[in-house]
Formats: sequence, C-alpha cells, structure tokens
Amino acid sequence: MRDCPAFRIAADETNYFVMVFDDVGEQCGLVAVVEVFDVGGKTPPNQHLAANEYFFVLHGHGRACVGGVWKNIAKGDALLVRPGVSHVVENLGSERLYCLTLMVPDEGFAALIRSGIPVQLDDADRAVLGAALGTTAG
Repeated sequence: MRDCPAFRIAADETNYFVMVFDDVGEQCGLVAVVEVFDVGGKTPPNQHLAANEYFFVLHGHGRACVGGVWKNIAKGDALLVRPGVSHVVENLGSERLYCLTLMVPDEGFAALIRSGIPVQLDDADRAVLGAALGTTAG
C-alpha cells in the first residue's frame, strides 16, 4: 500500500486518499482507500445514494457522526454507513487519523478521487501503511 497513488480531491480539503483498489484501476465495482485526515481534518457532511461505506480505523483517533449520532473512534474501531445516511468523520488527535475506507458500489467515487491533486506520501504515511501490512517502513 505504501506505493499506491494518493490524491487530495481539492486543494483546501483536510483529507486525502491512498488508492488501494477501485473501479477505475481494477474495474471491481467498489473503492478501497486509506483515507488520511490531517490534524483537525474532517469530511464534509455527506451521504451516498446506493453505497454502503465502511470505515476501519488503522491509526489515530477522532469522532464520527452517523445519522446524527456522534461516537468517538480509535484504532481498531469500525463504522458502517448505510445508503442515504448523512455522516462525518473528523480527526481529534495530535497526529493524522488513518481509516481503511470501503465503498460499495463505487458510485463514481474513485473517478472523483483520481481527478484530484496527487499527494506524495511522507515518512509518517509510509510508517502507518507499513504497520497495516505488518512490515517496516523501509
């Protein structure tokens, strides 16, 4: 995963996406990314017409609002967001928050991400992604 391409959807966004599998690259009907939230970063409130979205926290901590209910999240926690349910994820920590995020079906999310601004992963990103794989950052 440390070698996967990464993108920020827009210059003013406070999160970026490391593409793992997607409908554009692998033509698999879903998108799997590691979503990286800068310190203080969050998603805008959003919902998906037909997609289920799943978040698994790999590193860091924050909070999430799903359907108007807030809960704290930390490494090892998981969230499932059903179609049509508004949700927000935000980083409350002093370092980046990393979530493995899956969305099925893709609903054009991979194309939106890939149309964004390329991001170079830094040593902190590579260390977390390496830990997720059970390897060192090398």
